[in-house]
Parts: sequence; structure tokens; C-alpha cells
Amino acid sequence: MALPTQPYKGARDFYPQDKRLQKYIFGKLREVVERFGYEEYDAPILEPLDIYLAKTGEEIVNEQTYTFTDRGGRQVVIRPEMTPTVSRMVAAKRQELPYPLRWYSIPNLWRYERPQRGRLREHWQLNVDLFGVAGSEAEYEIITLVDRIFKSFGAKPDMYDIQLNSRALMNEILHQYLGLDEVEAQSVAKLIDRMKKLERSSFIAQLDAICSPSERESGMVEKLLTILDAQKLTDLPVELQQHESAQTLQTMLSLLEDGGITNVRFDITLMRGFDYYTDIVFEISDTSPENNRSLMGGGRYDGLVGLFGVEPVPTIGFGLGDVSFQNFLETHHLLPMLKPEADLYAVLVGDVFKTAQKTIGELREMGLNVVVDLSGRKLGDQFKTAEKKGLSQVIIIGQSELDAQQYTLKNLQTGEEEKHSLQRIVSLVKDYRHSA
Repeated sequence: MALPTQPYKGARDFYPQDKRLQKYIFGKLREVVERFGYEEYDAPILEPLDIYLAKTGEEIVNEQTYTFTDRGGRQVVIRPEMTPTVSRMVAAKRQELPYPLRWYSIPNLWRYERPQRGRLREHWQLNVDLFGVAGSEAEYEIITLVDRIFKSFGAKPDMYDIQLNSRALMNEILHQYLGLDEVEAQSVAKLIDRMKKLERSSFIAQLDAICSPSERESGMVEKLLTILDAQKLTDLPVELQQHESAQTLQTMLSLLEDGGITNVRFDITLMRGFDYYTDIVFEISDTSPENNRSLMGGGRYDGLVGLFGVEPVPTIGFGLGDVSFQNFLETHHLLPMLKPEADLYAVLVGDVFKTAQKTIGELREMGLNVVVDLSGRKLGDQFKTAEKKGLSQVIIIGQSELDAQQYTLKNLQTGEEEKHSLQRIVSLVKDYRHSA
């Protein structure tokens, strides 16, 4: 039986044109985050399962991780996210590192889930984290950086929506304002996190099931629904508006708007699924009806480093997955036509392979990426191969060209042919590369 040619379900093969697009996207992401002073790090793709059991969330650990026991009897996980890993790394050198730390990575991640648009089992994700700043300046920098990423690809503010909420505010609402115990509050928080995926009647029914009879009789469900219908912080009850977390959130919204980020808004239903978030959380959504979904998110997680037995470090960060982000760029027609890495296609005429090597080497030394056709086929067939590769600049090298040190440069798009020295050809091809 023939072996299958398809990749593992939920993963992708990257042919050269796919890898070219990935390099373009990752290159621009690196350019933006490094402009803000962030440094790249990396870590093993395998981690001890324990660091995910601590705070990541039961659903991810129990249902979405690739876990196994290695030959030494250790429980191991293929990393489904990067936040526990980077927290481990910071904890390992807690006293040696120069704070604030600005770190980023673009790791390969795996989650065992049903593949769908915007979500695959294998993906790459830009992770950006700022360690050591407790004030709202950190939130401002991180969200400004996110906004700059989208704008660097040509996105306009009406193409994406930035939603903000506060887990500290939600804890105040659930525990103090509504009087829920720890188990009830956690269940309600997870239900709110799924609220936008549920019919309102289903949400109310599930909320009702979480509450005790006395809570239902006291109108707790109605009180929470009124809060969840709030469109602005000023729609909340006065006592909640006066809470420190609400005031911090209002300050952040005003600061971002003053900074020119006009597509930011308060969203009381935004929870973010991870248990480690401690205060402000945020998400970016595509506003297009064709791709109306969450694209990325993040928030403050001040306690995660402390789980590794060291003093906690105030931290905020986010993750931007490559699949959902590429869908966004495609939906809004923000991806350019990418050229191949090669600049010049060398066609050999006659038995000149050996004698042409010096010429080809000189072209490369002068800064051109040159691909040589080694097939020995007819000129027309070699030209067709160059066109299939997306190359339009061809140099013809035969014995007469080598003897005269004048080479034919052919533009396959226009059909024009001109004879030039190597230096002139290099100049023309470089000019063409920069103008195309």
C-alpha cells in the first residue's frame, strides 16, 4: 500500500511559496517588536507536564495537550502555549536579569483540538511579554505595540476592534457584589468566557443551574445579566465604577484614546480562558463579516513566575497566532505578491558547466542570488522553468558569452534582450529587484 501524502491532521506542509509568506509575516513581526526594544528568546518544545497543571487550565491540560511518559518515566507535554515556559525561564534567573525585561518569541505550538478556520493543532505564535513593570505604563506599551503590529501590515482602525476588561473587576463583581463562593465564581467566569458562543437563553439556563435556590430567589441572575449588558464603564452600578480596578481600566481606555488608538472599547464579557490572569485583559477581533472572530489576546499575569518558588514579578503579555492573523490579512487583502528569493536565473548553452562556474561565482559575490539550470534542455524549456519559479530575469551563458565577457540578459516578461558586462548586469538586476 502506498504511503499517505497528506500531513498530520491539523498541521501544514510549507512549500516554498508558503514558507516565503511565513518569512514575510514573521519578519515584519520581528521588526515591530524589536523597534519597541524586545529581545528574542526560545526554549525546548517539550516541557514537564507539571508547569501546565499549575495554572494553564484543566480544559487545555486534560483535553488539548499532547502528553506522554518518556523513557525515564517523566510526564512530558508538547508545549500548547509559551507563557508557563517563559515564566519558568525568568524564575530560573530571577535575581540576575535586568528588569524590566522585554522578551518575545515565535514558537511552534501544539494543541489537540478540532481543526477549523483560524485554529489548527499545530501553529506558530508571536509571544510578547513585559516583566517588571507593575503600573499601567506596561499595559499602555503592550496594547500600543499590538496596534502598531496591525498598522504595520496596512490595517486601518475600522478593520479590527480592541476590547479591554479587568479580571480584578470581574472578581470584585462575582465575589463581593454578587456574593458567590469560589467554586460558583469560577464556574460563572468560565461560562461568561463562552457567552458570545451561546444563545442568550442557553447562557441564562446554565447560569441559573450554577446558582443556589436562595441566590436565584434574591435575583442574582438578573443582577449579573444587567452588569453583562453594560456597554461602558459608566453603565455599571456606582459602587463598581468606584472600585480601583474600574478606575484603572477607565484610565487605560482614556490613555489609549489620547494616544491615537480610537478603536478600543470596554467589554465586560471579556474574560480570557487562562486562570493565571490577574487584572487587565484584552482581545483583538476582526470586524469583517467574512471573518468576524477573535484574532489574539493577552493580559496581566503577576503571579505566574512566583509559582516556581521565587518572588513574583509583575508581568503582562500577549499571543498572536499565525493562522488567525494570516486569515485576517487575507480577508482584508493586506498581503503583497512576494517575489522568489533568487534574483537571476542562469541558463547554460552548450558544454560550459565547468567554465561558467567562475562567472556564476562572481555574480553571487557581487550580491545576486543566482539559480543555475542544470537540466541541459532547450532554451525555451529552461525559460519556462524560470517563469514557473516566478523569475523574469535570465542570464544566458554560452561559450561565445564567456569568450567576449558580454552576457545576454533577457526579461521574460517583456521579451527584451540586451548584452552587458557582468558588472552592468548586476546593477540592472539589483535596480529591477528594488523597483519590482
